Amino acid sequence: MGQLELVVAKRAGRSVATHQFHRGALRVLRPHYLDGSGQVCYVLVNPGGAYLGADLYVIDVEVADGAKLLLATQSATKIYRTPGSFAEQRMRLRLGEGAQLELAPDQVIAYREASYRQNTYVAVRPSSSLIMAEIVTPGWSPDGASFRYEELRLRTEIRVESEASVGDAGGLLALDNVLIRPPLGDVTGLAFMEGFSHLGSLIVVDPRVDQALADELHEITAGLGAHTGISLTAAVLGTAGLVLRSLSNSTEELRCVLGAATALLRKRWYGQDPLDLRKY
Repeated sequence: MGQLELVVAKRAGRSVATHQFHRGALRVLRPHYLDGSGQVCYVLVNPGGAYLGADLYVIDVEVADGAKLLLATQSATKIYRTPGSFAEQRMRLRLGEGAQLELAPDQVIAYREASYRQNTYVAVRPSSSLIMAEIVTPGWSPDGASFRYEELRLRTEIRVESEASVGDAGGLLALDNVLIRPPLGDVTGLAFMEGFSHLGSLIVVDPRVDQALADELHEITAGLGAHTGISLTAAVLGTAGLVLRSLSNSTEELRCVLGAATALLRKRWYGQDPLDLRKY
């Protein structure tokens, strides 16, 4: 079990934590600032090192009006065997007006006989800015096969709140549901994993998202080796979303694709350099 609560607000030109709480096998390292933008960076840590059967991790993060948060992880999220059960992560993210949140976790690795469910609920305001990256890879198995895990279920729901709808459900912007169950059939074929084993995703929500941006991201990621596609959502309350999905057989290839897309957005929207967490 693990529980984490984090609230970040803007104070004197910098973003700082105004509330922190952790219990069990979740915590964050001390905050640091990577540049002069005022964006605070927290690194999420699981001292247990891996997720096991019946584990439940609950993460609640709020970025208040005008605040900027970068949330990363110390290492990959490893899902080991979960006989008779599954490991689960529930994450709730709430962004205020003009708030900026970047999620930059290391990859999720699902090992042999692993079952994992990840539910992420995101509430944004019309002027919020959200960049969420994720990479999912299969772990090592004795026979060298890629898909020996039981199930990966990754569900992300994003809603846009107006001033009048705060506390209500808000308008649905996107519902992204990834479900991979190798034991039930071949997941490597057409219209599924297309012969690849690794999946990368980038979800972006911002009022500046439009078709021109999607076209530009397509151009810069097209020559990077991975098989990549981009979809746009309809606009809700003046903001829109973008989902970039990329397939590969290499974690590094996917990092390159997601990194190139994120670097463009960081520079253009935030005036920040490409992300470099210096973990390797």
